Amino acid sequence: MVLALTVCGIVVALVVVGLFLFGLRRRLIQRSGGTFDCSLRWDVAEKPDTGGKGWSYGVARYNGDRIEWYRVFSYAVRPRRVLERSQIEVAGRRLPEGEEELALLSDAVVLACVHRGTRLELAMSEDALTGFLAWLEAAPPGQRVNVA
Repeated sequence: MVLALTVCGIVVALVVVGLFLFGLRRRLIQRSGGTFDCSLRWDVAEKPDTGGKGWSYGVARYNGDRIEWYRVFSYAVRPRRVLERSQIEVAGRRLPEGEEELALLSDAVVLACVHRGTRLELAMSEDALTGFLAWLEAAPPGQRVNVA
């Protein structure tokens, strides 16, 4: 009986510590500001799949001329993807279709992009999209910007 209570206590403590670390990591990512909720689908085919597969929920952060994208359900302190402003080409935008509506946040807009030859999709709120497009167009003089 004592062993079972000890094991249960350890399991509960590990769960609490794990949740605390998730919250601490998110707070550290957002500490410098310039963050927004952003789902990402990497290496997308020419005709996007609307089945909702391949989307990863995350948080993106502006950092100078880069966007750093972090997975929400991860303990990693480094960004999973880094997108350089000069290498992002916007190919179009659309509303989520089919099962994508269930996989993404309710007010999401899907932005099709190309980054260094890799097709990707970003899903974010309309407000975050406005800020993202303004950030892309605010490139320093002499940098190439491709916004459709």
